[in-house]
Amino acid sequence: MYARSTTIRGNPGSLDDAIAHMRDEVWPAMRDMDGCIGLSMMCDRESGRCIATSAWEDRQAMQASAERVAPMRRSLVDRFGAGDDLEVREWEIAVLHREHAAGDGACARVTWTRRDPGEVDRVLDMYRTSLMPRIQHMPGFCSLSMLVDRDRGHAVGTVVFDGRAHLEESREQARMLREEAVSIMGIDVLDVAEMDLVLAHLRVPETV
Repeated sequence: MYARSTTIRGNPGSLDDAIAHMRDEVWPAMRDMDGCIGLSMMCDRESGRCIATSAWEDRQAMQASAERVAPMRRSLVDRFGAGDDLEVREWEIAVLHREHAAGDGACARVTWTRRDPGEVDRVLDMYRTSLMPRIQHMPGFCSLSMLVDRDRGHAVGTVVFDGRAHLEESREQARMLREEAVSIMGIDVLDVAEMDLVLAHLRVPETV
């Protein structure tokens, strides 16, 4: 399974309009595309940072969708007031586990990392065996995912919680797990963000 993420940094005041556009126009247009298995959207309401991610059964379906998705992306950028400040990335969905569906008010912690491309499988094995069991026991845990770009050695891990209180409660434990990952796995942590999960239309099957 594969995913395409679009990151936009725009006007926080336009965020509700952008969310409505994704929910009412983009998702209905995408859900019947061949191979589409989901769409999610996370936002930081203070900074205006927004990440929309579409999920696909395979790389072929993702790439075949590119021409139809591009105008939708431009429309979102126009509504959000982001100009050319956007980033589009393609990923392999390496890990996905869902304890239960995320409800209203769900929040996510997103962590971007980098490692030597030849070490991706080793890092994933350690993530599954060492980190996942402890993440799953965090209060308010809903789901987790790990997306990887094997060519660049990049990865992005997302942990979803029931609400803001649980996200904040888990902050110190998450920091300790990141430090452990840096020490044991030899990864570089590029960025960490805490965001609201505003759309979660996902039919992505579990990988574990």
